Amino acid sequence: MTTTGHHRAGVAALLVLALSAPLLGAAPASAAPTPGPPSRVAPANALALPDPTGPYAVGRRTLHLVDHHRTDPWVPSAGARELMVSVTYPSRPASGSPAPYMTTEEARLLVEARGLDGVVPPETVARTDTHEREGASPARGRFPLVLLSPGFSMPRATLTSIAEDLTSRGYVVASVDHAYESVGTAFPGGRVLTCAACERVETDVEWAEAVRGRAEDLSFVIDELTHGRGAGALAGAIDAGRIGAAGHSIGGAAAAATMARDRRVRAGADLDGDFFVSPAATGLGGRPFLMLGAEDSHSPEGTTSDWPDAWAHLQGWKRWLTVAGAGHFSFTDLPYLADQLGLPDAAVPLAAEQGWHITQDYVAAFFDRHLRGIPQPLLDGPAARYPEVVFRRP
Repeated sequence: MTTTGHHRAGVAALLVLALSAPLLGAAPASAAPTPGPPSRVAPANALALPDPTGPYAVGRRTLHLVDHHRTDPWVPSAGARELMVSVTYPSRPASGSPAPYMTTEEARLLVEARGLDGVVPPETVARTDTHEREGASPARGRFPLVLLSPGFSMPRATLTSIAEDLTSRGYVVASVDHAYESVGTAFPGGRVLTCAACERVETDVEWAEAVRGRAEDLSFVIDELTHGRGAGALAGAIDAGRIGAAGHSIGGAAAAATMARDRRVRAGADLDGDFFVSPAATGLGGRPFLMLGAEDSHSPEGTTSDWPDAWAHLQGWKRWLTVAGAGHFSFTDLPYLADQLGLPDAAVPLAAEQGWHITQDYVAAFFDRHLRGIPQPLLDGPAARYPEVVFRRP
């Protein structure tokens, strides 16, 4: 099997495993059947995301962006490429109204895709307490911009805790839903687009095309937020000279591909995703890149990941960190919410709260170092408070 064949097989395995772990993600409709969900109904108690760690309150604007220069690659009959983007930004306290986690219909589709309908009430997921306020007044100042791209078939909401934490530390964060690449994304006019791409992406070439398409999406979002009409007054809060990109799973590949095509992106991070585009991680021109992943899928000893290829091609500052006991979705909100529902994944030893702390602290340290010039000892070697994190390469 070729290297790309190995990493495609590895991703397919992760998607199948995702279906067997309650609330830990969604897989394409073509994924192999897996064991059924718990028979009991999870409690309909309120869910809440972890508290952000920075000093800023978090405002949010939800943008519907349309790229009239591109036709949607998955459903050409739909016309121009559309994106839904949640922009969180440092705000003034006590302004704006509480922002929802997702719509009830988006939550229903996520729960249904997981095989958990009748087990987890969609309304419970939709009403998850966030720390964001719609329409809040921006704080004074100009802040670095970080773009976030979710995993394949996953909605942007699953990266909300990362977005909130970065924003509270002084970043504007744009979390992007790529049309027809999520199990369900609500668009204006009552439309909810489902995952047409999930039934289309199978070959190495198709995975690479999906990554490149996301890179085009992210560059377009940068255009709109920095000098387009979409951002409005928020454009004044963004320092266009300090832009980063990160993502989970295929979203991490999109971060690298965006850097390769767009020199405005100064730093990137990949959270447990292969790169898909061969040769992996080329074209970054010495810009810094962080690879943070689960030990069982992204250790140098593994045979299904393209991270060794990527590591060889990264010419600038770089780190390859693996997390012992982590699962593929440990770098998202989902384990944290699953614990509150009484549905933890017994196959993932890492505690959900510890996984959250690791993800937030290492991602923030990376961008603080490379977009704000703040020294970060956490990135220099093992830390006593995070014994699960192994530095795989110097």
